[in-house]
Amino acid sequence: MLAISRQNLIKELLQENKSVTIADLAVRMNVTRETIRRDLRAMEQEHELIRTHGGAYILDGVQNDLDISTRQVLKTEEKRTIALKCDALIQTGEIIYLDNSTTAWFIANKIASRKLTVVTNSLEIANILSSSQTINLFLIGGEYSPRTKSFEGSSAHRNLRQYFFDKAFISCRSIDMEFGATDTSDNSAVIHYLALSHAKQKYLAVDHSKLNNVSFTSVIPLNELDGIILDTEFSPEWKDFLDKNNVRYY
Repeated sequence: MLAISRQNLIKELLQENKSVTIADLAVRMNVTRETIRRDLRAMEQEHELIRTHGGAYILDGVQNDLDISTRQVLKTEEKRTIALKCDALIQTGEIIYLDNSTTAWFIANKIASRKLTVVTNSLEIANILSSSQTINLFLIGGEYSPRTKSFEGSSAHRNLRQYFFDKAFISCRSIDMEFGATDTSDNSAVIHYLALSHAKQKYLAVDHSKLNNVSFTSVIPLNELDGIILDTEFSPEWKDFLDKNNVRYY
């Protein structure tokens, strides 16, 4: 198969699945992994994809929902910075909610030795915190999603309704001044909004690449939040907007 044919097939698979792995592509096309790596490097130079360790992904489309194994290796330094800022906002003994995002996964790692009560619908976060000697852990049950490694659906929604929090930390796919926080999954958006509505303080934790974008479904207007935690400094335009809406930024 010629390089142009391989790259066209990679484009088709990315449009369908939003992410690909080198191992799968090599088997599918009966070529070496190094051949696939060369193809992905060439396509990245043409801004047709974004490479990751072991594969590639695209962010096109309002309902581009990458699986958690792909998201866990993206923007790790940015997420560590966000987790550090979130940790500084949490007081000993508080009850907090962490969603099923990989950003929250980094927060969980940061707070694992602190004395807190943590409620989550994420199996990944539950696995991290289950061995902690200081965390009082509550796992929200419901229909298990292998793609997000978390519990969703109406059962999770009913289960979550009985809990209330000092602080809730939510991430999402996109945020926009006009349309607020938006996400790719309606199931996740409903859970996110319920958790935020049951929190005394509502926080959105996102990296800078999510600014000025809109995804499939609404989560919450930004003026209903108490604060937004970003990995970098907000632009003057964003600071002015958040100041006017009484939303703190970190």
